[in-house]
Amino acid sequence: MAIPKRAFLLSAFAITFFSARYAPQATLFRSYFWNITTLFSIQQFAQLGWQIIVFPLFFSPLRHLPQPPNNHLIIGQFKRIYKEPSGQPQRDWIDTIPNDGVLYYRWLFNESRVLITNPKALAEVLVQRNYEFVKPERLRTGLGRLLGVGILLAEGDEHKRQRKLLMPAFSFRHVKDLYPIFWNKSKEMTSRISETIKSSPEASSVIEIRGWASRATLDIIGLAGCGQDFDALADPENELNQTYKSIFSSGRGAQLVQLFLNMLPFWLVVALPLKRNDEIGKAIHTIKSTARNLIADKRAKLEKGEAGQIDILSVAMQSGGFTDEDLVNQLMTFLAAGHETTASAMSWAVYLLCKNPSAQTKLRAELRKELDLNGAITSTEIDCLPYLNAVLNEALRLFPPVPLTIREAAHDTTIQGNFIPASTTIIICPWAINTSTHLWGPDARDFKPERWLGAGRANTGGAESNFAITTFLHGPRSCIGKDFAKAEFACLVAALFGKFEVALEDENWVLEIQGGITARPKGGLRVRMTEVEG
Repeated sequence: MAIPKRAFLLSAFAITFFSARYAPQATLFRSYFWNITTLFSIQQFAQLGWQIIVFPLFFSPLRHLPQPPNNHLIIGQFKRIYKEPSGQPQRDWIDTIPNDGVLYYRWLFNESRVLITNPKALAEVLVQRNYEFVKPERLRTGLGRLLGVGILLAEGDEHKRQRKLLMPAFSFRHVKDLYPIFWNKSKEMTSRISETIKSSPEASSVIEIRGWASRATLDIIGLAGCGQDFDALADPENELNQTYKSIFSSGRGAQLVQLFLNMLPFWLVVALPLKRNDEIGKAIHTIKSTARNLIADKRAKLEKGEAGQIDILSVAMQSGGFTDEDLVNQLMTFLAAGHETTASAMSWAVYLLCKNPSAQTKLRAELRKELDLNGAITSTEIDCLPYLNAVLNEALRLFPPVPLTIREAAHDTTIQGNFIPASTTIIICPWAINTSTHLWGPDARDFKPERWLGAGRANTGGAESNFAITTFLHGPRSCIGKDFAKAEFACLVAALFGKFEVALEDENWVLEIQGGITARPKGGLRVRMTEVEG
């Protein structure tokens, strides 16, 4: 535990006062100021030495846990973690370092990290004692700035209350009623892609698919979440679309701000004269203004008896459990997380099907045989397509949109019988769990939709444990919008691959992954679209 600076200052003052009075020959300087400053600095450096080197290397109760090799004396594994895509080091360690459910590694300045590696340990952290492992305050503050302090960041009893109030909006029947919104926007996306290709001066059939997916999912969350069509598909330059594009960009400036948030007080980081801070400040103003206008419009409609109950905002308002400021936070959460994650999933599905053209052909055959791609569809028609759902599950397994998430031990506890001190950072890495050879076999990193086909495999992929896939996490803190997101994802993929044959613009293009709140292909994903006749 760090000793407060005030204690060091008082100690330095007391030592200086009494030594000057009773043993002046023992003072370092004649000046009170320099004596106190020097003693204070010595104590600070001693504490840093204890925290950074002595305690983690020689006294930490975690030091006996399995660890990755090549730890740096001061920065542990930070260099590799900062350099590689989020979750990549953990993905390697989980398969190569023998362990009983937990791995220990050191981050910047040897801060402790405990990586959860197997289903039993995941069940402890996510289900059996989930409220003992909370989101770190720094993470909640940093993400709350962008996503609002809604259900995603709430803790304890407040999280239970919010989840209970919002669950009706994500019930089985309610999500089924939203399929027409998902399908109509998916068809609009493919129609506008077709128009864009035909009207291109260069007659180019190449598009950047992630931008299209992001605009489609923003429109979908607008309609299904607020009853408002943002028209991002029709107008890619609209303010809200450009705002989110700015927020979810992950350049060097964004990485620096995130690093500073892990090291410095929040108030200081947001006050730094960085371009990224200016961008985020403007974006937050736009999003909050949009959210307040949506709430005001919805309240006026509810008072006139005009608004139905199909969108998330209507359900939240009619629950009576949220103030207007609470509703702003919930809208910020759903608008951002609700469209960005599915857009990321869509990008990865397109990438995987481009790399596996035989799977794409098989999927298209199923879609064109079973669906009226130009007409309306029902939830039953989409949900009963085995190969489509196998492709979706396999894409979400191989590339979870959020590859890594963080918790913190609220107090001294244990995981798999191993002592975990209070405030220890716990790492849950869906990308590592989902592709672990221990859980999925030697072909764990291969794209094989067939693993989800056959008796008893549609929901498990053949894995022995439900915890072998953690894309949406598990337990009381699992993603409340899981069924919503999977239904939306299914409609988008069905509409796109039912209408187009898709290939990478450059067959030799090498994938690089860009981190951030979600993972995505670096620089976007440029693909060549060929409309299929008939």
